[in-house]
Amino acid sequence: MEPCRSVALFSSSLGLVCLLVALSTDFWIVATGTSSAHSGLWPKGGREDEVKGYIHVTQSFCILAALWGLVAVGFLVLSYIPSLSAPGRGPLVSTISAFAAALSMLVAMAVYTSERWSQAPNPQVQTFFCWSFYLGWVSTVLFLCAGALSLAAHCSAPRPGYETL
Repeated sequence: MEPCRSVALFSSSLGLVCLLVALSTDFWIVATGTSSAHSGLWPKGGREDEVKGYIHVTQSFCILAALWGLVAVGFLVLSYIPSLSAPGRGPLVSTISAFAAALSMLVAMAVYTSERWSQAPNPQVQTFFCWSFYLGWVSTVLFLCAGALSLAAHCSAPRPGYETL
């Protein structure tokens, strides 16, 4: 139980860091042509009404995934302190939270990828996904790993029986 829980804590913490970095940076798309430009999820210039709907969906689900990831990390940390958590419940709650974070992130990344992929290309400008975009996908995989490891930690935990009474 202990190694699974420790690796789950590391994986969910790393996933949360990757997600927060991806969410806060603006290197999701790089456009090259006569000059180079990059953009992210947070528009600059005060034109909030011109932001496309898929950006709002991606922002919302990324924030939701960050909150779920924070809950997963919190309950895994609390599972190390026996007086603050019910025996065996910390990994179970973190399993559900990590899978919810992975699902939220998967929805956000799938919406963003499909909308950017289906946009009509401009022959004079080439656009590429950049490192913030890839960090979003990495955080999805890390949350899936954290959920699986938390589930393994929960399933391998000793069950209370008559011996503990």
